[in-house]
Amino acid sequence: MKNDVGLKMLIASGGFAVAVLVFGLSTSFPLSFAALVVAGGVDMVSVYVRQSLIQLHTPDAMRGRVSAVSQLTISASNELGEFESGLTASFLGPVGAVVFGGCAAIVVTLLWSRLFPELRRARTFDPPEILETEPTHGEAKP
Repeated sequence: MKNDVGLKMLIASGGFAVAVLVFGLSTSFPLSFAALVVAGGVDMVSVYVRQSLIQLHTPDAMRGRVSAVSQLTISASNELGEFESGLTASFLGPVGAVVFGGCAAIVVTLLWSRLFPELRRARTFDPPEILETEPTHGEAKP
């Protein structure tokens, strides 16, 4: 899991989207169950990588604030997602809402991989080298 972590996160996000799409289109209980198992598994990989990158790549002085914003965003997205799913289901029906959600997740994953190439290019969990903007301990600026 240590190499190409950004690409693995995007693949896991895409895998989640495809699994949701399969679940939405399936009429077979075993296939639906398998799709949900896969969706849960790849979602955990995506969350693990995303949270690790946030913690390891955020400067120490900002980590608490960034973590708070991340948690707030996650909590709000769950609530907004539930609202969006209910609203979409009222227009498209439950199957249509799930299929729409899977397709939208595929589009967002592809869009994010293009808009934020640094996510795709993240190779390891090692934090990037950060240039100091202020000298420390009486050292001169570079």
